[in-house]
Amino acid sequence: MYQYDDYDRRIVFERAHQFRDQVARRIDGAITEEEFRPLRLQNGLYLQLHGYMLRIAIPYGLLASKQLRMLAHITRTYDRGYAHFTTRQNLQLNWPKLADVPAILEALASVEMHAIQTSGNCVRNITSDPFAGVATDEDVDPRPYCEILRQWSTFHPEFAHLPRKFKIAVTGSANDRAAIAVHDIGLRVKRNEAGELGFVFYVGGGQGRTPVLAEQLHPFVLERDLLGYTAAVLRVYNQLGRRDNIYKARIKILVKETGIAAFRSLVEAEFARIQEEGALALDEGEVARITKHFAPPAYDSVRATRDGLLLSKDRELARFVEGNVLAHRTPGYGIVQLSLKGADLPPGDASADQMDAVADLADRFSMGRIVVTHRQNLVLTDVRLDEMAALHSELIRLGLSSPNVGRLTDIVACPGLDYCDLANARSIPIAMQLQRAFASLDRVFDLGEVTLNISGCINACGHHHIGNIGILGIDKLGEEFYQITVGGNHTEDAAIGKILGRAFAFDEVVPAVERLLTAYASIRNGKEPFLATLRRVGAGPFKEAVYGALTA
Repeated sequence: MYQYDDYDRRIVFERAHQFRDQVARRIDGAITEEEFRPLRLQNGLYLQLHGYMLRIAIPYGLLASKQLRMLAHITRTYDRGYAHFTTRQNLQLNWPKLADVPAILEALASVEMHAIQTSGNCVRNITSDPFAGVATDEDVDPRPYCEILRQWSTFHPEFAHLPRKFKIAVTGSANDRAAIAVHDIGLRVKRNEAGELGFVFYVGGGQGRTPVLAEQLHPFVLERDLLGYTAAVLRVYNQLGRRDNIYKARIKILVKETGIAAFRSLVEAEFARIQEEGALALDEGEVARITKHFAPPAYDSVRATRDGLLLSKDRELARFVEGNVLAHRTPGYGIVQLSLKGADLPPGDASADQMDAVADLADRFSMGRIVVTHRQNLVLTDVRLDEMAALHSELIRLGLSSPNVGRLTDIVACPGLDYCDLANARSIPIAMQLQRAFASLDRVFDLGEVTLNISGCINACGHHHIGNIGILGIDKLGEEFYQITVGGNHTEDAAIGKILGRAFAFDEVVPAVERLLTAYASIRNGKEPFLATLRRVGAGPFKEAVYGALTA
C-alpha cells in the first residue's frame, strides 16, 4: 500500500495542529458556530442530531493492520467503543467530544491517516473495488490510479469549493464491484486492442433525491490524460453547476439538463485547452513510482483448494467458504469477506475489540492488510486456504463468522434518525428486525443472491436505490413510514429500483418484506437470483403478493 513521504506527513500533522487552535477558539467563544462550520467541515467534522460526528478517510478502502489498531484505540479512548464503516469505505465516529478531535487527528496522522475532504463541496474519498489487486477477473489494478487522483485532488485550490460534493469511483474489472454507475465520475481502467492503458469515463451518476445512472462520456481516455480529462470535467462543472439550489447542485443535474452530447463538447473543449498547457499529463516515472507501492507480495506455494474446503466435513466451515470466500488470482489463496451484519451491533458497526482482533488476524493470516467494502463489510485479501479452518475458528469466537455476504441479511444501512439530523426515519431498528426475522441460514442460503439496502431519508446514504430490495424512510405527518423499491442493482448492469406501492408503517415493514420474498421463492426458476426473477416476470406478482393481503 502507499507509504507517506515527508511531505505527506508534514501536511497531515500541520493540519491537525492548525485545527487544535481552531477548536480552542471555538470552545473559548472567540468564533461562533457559524464561523467554525467551514473549518470543521474541512476536517471531516459534522454536527449531527446528538453531537459531533467525525468521518475518517480510508482511501480506496485499504488499511494496514497498524491503522486498524489505531482506529480501535481512538474508538475506545475518544468514543463509545464502537464505530461505523460507511458505504464510501470510510469510518465514522458518532460520539467524539469537540475538545478531543485535535488529539484524534494527531493520532490518525501518526499512522498516515486523516479526515481531510471527507466533507464539504470538494472531491471526496476516492473509492474502488474492494478486491483490487487480487481478483481473478481484474484487467488492471485500479489502486495506483486511485492514489494518483487522491494526491492530485487533496487541497486542490481550484476544486475546493465546487457547487456540491464530488465522488469518484474506479474499477479495474468488467465485473463492477465499485458501483461506478452511481458516482459523479466512474472510471473503468483497461487496456485497448493496441495494449494501451486507459479509462472508460462515465459521468453524472448519483443517488439521493434524483437518482441517475452515469452516462459514458468517453470510451477510452489514455493513461497520460487521466488528470487532464478529470480536470476538464471538474472545470465545466465548477463553472456551470447550480449554486442557487442545493437540490440541483450535483453534476448529475447539469449533465441531465445539458444533455450528454453537449456536455461532452464542453469537456472536450476544456480538455483541449488543458492539453495545450501540457501541465497535467501524467509522468510515466511518477506512475511507476506509485505503482510500486501496490506490487503483489511474495506468495507461498499452497496446495489447498477452495473446492476442497467446500467438501469439508466441517459444515460450518464449508458454508462460510461458500458464502464469504472468493477465488484469488494466486492458487492456494482466498479472498475472505468478514460480515459486519447479523451480530449484536447495527450493520456496518464494529467494536474496538473486534477491530483490534481483526488487525491481529490480518497480521497472522493476510499479510497485514484489510479492506473496507462499500457494502460495509471487511475483507482479508490474502488468506492461505490451508489456514482457512484456523481463521474460521477465530472468527466464530469474535462473532464475525456469519456466511451471509451478498445475501438477504447482509443489509446495508445508514445510521438514520438514531444519529442523523437529516433523517426522516430510523434505519438501524428496521435492519436489525430483518436480521432477526431471517436468522435461519438455511433460508438465507435458499433465497440466494439478493441485496437489501435501507436509507433513513432521500439522501440515500444507505444506497437504497441500488439494492435489489430497497427501503426508504419517509415522514408522513410526523410519523415514520417506509417505501419499498425493487430492481435496484450496483454492478455492471446497474439499475435504479422502482417504488412498489404505498409506504408502510414501522411495524408493517418486516411482514411486507416477508411476503415479497415468499412470492419470489414461489415464482423463481430453480436457483434463479431475485433480480433475474424480477426482470423476467416484472413487478406485478410481487406487488400483488405484498399489497393483496392488505386489501383482501
